[in-house]
Amino acid sequence: MIKPINVSKKLSDGREISIETGKLAKQADGSVVLTMGKTMILASVVSKKEAMDNVDFLPLSVDYQEKFASAGKIPGGFLKREGRLSDHEVLICRLVDRVLRPLFPSDYHADTQVLLYLISADKDVLPDALAALAASAALTISDIPFNGPIAEVRVVKSDGKYIVNPTPEQIENATLNLMVGASYDNICMVEGESKEVSEEEIVEALKVAHEAIKTLCELQNELLEKVGNQENREYSHEKSDDDLKNDIVKKTYDDLYKIAAEGIADKNKRSESFKEVREKYLESIGAADNDDFDHFLFKKYFHDVEKDAIRNSVLDSKVRLDGRKLDEIRPIWSEIDYLPNAHGSAIFTRGETQSLTTVTLGTKLDEQMIDGAMHNGYNKFILHYNFPGFSTGEVRPNRGAGRREIGHGNLALRALKNTIPADADNPYTIRIVSDILESNGSSSMATVCAGSLALMDAGIKVKKPVSGIAMGMISDAESGKYAILSDILGDEDHLGDMDFKVTGTEDGITACQMDIKIDGLSFDVLTEALNQAKEGRLHILKEMSKTIKDSRSDLKAHTPRSFQMSIPKDMIGAVIGPGGKIIQEIQKESGATVLVEEVDENGIVNIFSSNQEDMDNAVERVKAIIAVPEVGETYVGKVKSIKDFGAFIEFMPGKDGLLHISEIKWERVETMDGVLEEGEEIKVKLIEVDRRTGKFRLSRKALLPKPEKKDK
Repeated sequence: MIKPINVSKKLSDGREISIETGKLAKQADGSVVLTMGKTMILASVVSKKEAMDNVDFLPLSVDYQEKFASAGKIPGGFLKREGRLSDHEVLICRLVDRVLRPLFPSDYHADTQVLLYLISADKDVLPDALAALAASAALTISDIPFNGPIAEVRVVKSDGKYIVNPTPEQIENATLNLMVGASYDNICMVEGESKEVSEEEIVEALKVAHEAIKTLCELQNELLEKVGNQENREYSHEKSDDDLKNDIVKKTYDDLYKIAAEGIADKNKRSESFKEVREKYLESIGAADNDDFDHFLFKKYFHDVEKDAIRNSVLDSKVRLDGRKLDEIRPIWSEIDYLPNAHGSAIFTRGETQSLTTVTLGTKLDEQMIDGAMHNGYNKFILHYNFPGFSTGEVRPNRGAGRREIGHGNLALRALKNTIPADADNPYTIRIVSDILESNGSSSMATVCAGSLALMDAGIKVKKPVSGIAMGMISDAESGKYAILSDILGDEDHLGDMDFKVTGTEDGITACQMDIKIDGLSFDVLTEALNQAKEGRLHILKEMSKTIKDSRSDLKAHTPRSFQMSIPKDMIGAVIGPGGKIIQEIQKESGATVLVEEVDENGIVNIFSSNQEDMDNAVERVKAIIAVPEVGETYVGKVKSIKDFGAFIEFMPGKDGLLHISEIKWERVETMDGVLEEGEEIKVKLIEVDRRTGKFRLSRKALLPKPEKKDK
């Protein structure tokens, strides 16, 4: 008989969360089903027993997928089955990966796979904040070495209150929305967006989140206790050679430290200097002629010695690898309107990192359709980030956006989106594309800066300019020394203990992302990093203002113009016409694009055109359709059909009236033959609207002089 093990806990808001194991996916190394409300996530983890040869990293893969059946839906498309992961699912994979990866032992290198399936969906319980908890629970009860447990929660600030794992409605009006991942003792990962909040609000939100995470870690330990504490598997994934390691330290550390202390600004020259030390050592021991020399171990040890030398140099001298002070920002230059045919463009260069960014303005037809298990609808603000190989001088196949590119693009999007005008003031679909042309750290933050400049160049009335900065940290646990670094290089990201990206306006933070690689980062140090980031952010905004301070007063000449008007709901059909006939005629004859939608009990008409003449033509045609006929007014109408008793005249677009044979002229008309022709334009007067049927009666003779009566 199946005997599942279950633990549950009531949260502070009264909701209950439970974790069960022993019922599903029992052949995995660890598996659980996490339930909250009607949301259920199946998490499984499997790790190979042995590592592949010459692997010195953890080959961890995390896949999160939302099953359409979980929400009672069938996938769209031709195949009608779940396909490649959506950007939304990839972003959740990254959230889970980033908090799990630092918690594995540094010497564990076996292929490890975490699979997360949303098998039941509850619109009021968002699964993205629960996925890492489910993954951690599966790892915790397995024999895979893992220094957990961990958990993630979402924390928002709404109406002045901090709420953990809120409902979608509570998120909607929030000024702060953070996803926080942590162990019981330390915060590991932060990502989110905000509406120009202060540094103090961010820190307070992290404290609230961490308290909630502690409860979830205790729940996993309770599950582990019920399952039975099992020993982690034994493994030996690293070979070692202490003599080689000590020899490398002895013969290369001082030279590497000296190069690090020189502060060589040029990335390539610095790399060549480090390479010379490496080649000198290999030559001194005759590695090329020694078949028994272990090049894999040498590469690993030399990297570790180089890393230690650079870190110690910074901690000792407070001077960075490229010669900068700890809070010094690299030289910045920027340019707008670089591409003559783009609707908006900007180049932003900071040190050896450069982004060429474009803004394209489209119509509602260009909106991105979202078709997911839990998310449906349309997106009219899109940002894409591209990172080609040549940006770092590498040869790399171009196979579309990877997870890193999707993640960096999403961070930049969140940084900018709250500065975009509301839909009522912005009829355009906006697509921003950042192509990284050079990269030596902080390319996602260069995207934010270039994106803000390009939006202003395009004439989009952004609320305020936004800049971004990547912060780093180097620390030594034994001595207690630490150094917070502003605007980090790629090398400083790799060898540092923290990567903290912060974006914002002059008045507050709009987005942030943090990954911490060490234990025990205090809130005091975190606050110091945020305040130092603020200084850097304001400096970058000042440099950007030298290029452009405010959005252009008007769109560029080649940008499609837009006009928006509201019409009564019951007039939508009249503008569209049967089968779209009327709206198609308007577009064909005016050359403009006309779109109609129902919004809040009104019809909204958006008209787009590349020139004013076509725009005016389309606007007048729509206005004519929605105009209300007035008795006594004169109209120029077109004869639509002729009957024995008169003719039907289209006197306004979509509105026909009867011109009775007796109203054609003052003289008696015996027959309609030869009096009027179909398609002929004539002037008529509206003389009556039937209150019962709404039919229109027209007169032509009312516009003609009345003949004088003849004397008898």
